[in-house]
Amino acid sequence: QVQLVESGGGLVQAGGSLRLSCAASGIIFSLNPLGWYRQAPGKQRELVAGISSTGSTNYADSAKGRFTISRDNVKNTVYLQMNSLKPEDTAVYFCAIGRGRISWGQGTQVTVSS
Repeated sequence: QVQLVESGGGLVQAGGSLRLSCAASGIIFSLNPLGWYRQAPGKQRELVAGISSTGSTNYADSAKGRFTISRDNVKNTVYLQMNSLKPEDTAVYFCAIGRGRISWGQGTQVTVSS
């Protein structure tokens, strides 16, 4: 029943920016924490940024100072603003929502060229 749809991925040069969006339905959005994860080929999925129901945020060390997670509870959408992108940021990015049972989006490809 829960659906998450990511958008905003694409190809960008190193040093550039992208803004990812994830629209949710089938869940009480405002009451749930959200996260952005990424998975590169041959690597495990890792948490990039998280945001609580009250707006508290946390980031992976690799994302601190460059990425910003935010949420809009009216639009039921979570965003990931990515600045100063590096080739090592290249991955499929997934949004997630929930506490016990986690729901995942389909992912959006981010490719950063050198």
